[in-house]
Amino acid sequence: MEIEKATLITRKKYDRNAKFYNLMELPLELFWYARWRRRLFRKVRGPRVLEVGVGTGKNLRYYRQEYWATGVDLSEEMMFKAKPLAKSKGIPLALMDAQQLAFGDSIFDTVVATFVFCSVPDPIKGLQEIQRVLKPEGQALLIEHVLPENALMAWTFNTLDPLTSALSGVHINRKTSDNIHKAGFKLIREENLLFTIFKMFFAEPIKKEKEAQ
Repeated sequence: MEIEKATLITRKKYDRNAKFYNLMELPLELFWYARWRRRLFRKVRGPRVLEVGVGTGKNLRYYRQEYWATGVDLSEEMMFKAKPLAKSKGIPLALMDAQQLAFGDSIFDTVVATFVFCSVPDPIKGLQEIQRVLKPEGQALLIEHVLPENALMAWTFNTLDPLTSALSGVHINRKTSDNIHKAGFKLIREENLLFTIFKMFFAEPIKKEKEAQ
């Protein structure tokens, strides 16, 4: 029940902020995010690709025509911003909770999520859902901001987290690497993008190794 309540609160916050979301993130997008997105999408393998947390559609421009892609998001207002570009690229969008994906098992070759698991109320559950819908040979590609490794910065982020989560639904002290392991993934690679605050993660389902034995 607590997770359901937190999920509803998160949805309302993103619905409320959708109107100004792109403007608020514009400096970060220009200086860093767009470059990181391009790097991530060079690693995407198709044809079946799922984007969890499609948001306002900032990744849609990077999808190749040959992909059979789908985007989902918790916030209808955020997705409303993404619809024009999604329609032009033939990418269907669906209102969906990352913690309860309405797909069968082992469907997708790649699942992409950028700046998503900082706001999912139960990130391990969300990552487990990603693993479930991935094919055994599939991959998860993530960009996240995480708890810094520096002790002073970590203390600062932990101190500020109640404020940031209350205002925007974003947690700035998540240990995403640990959560990836707890969700049943093998973490293939973890890259620092900006100090140890922003990271790129490449992961594969553990079940891939089991089936190969």
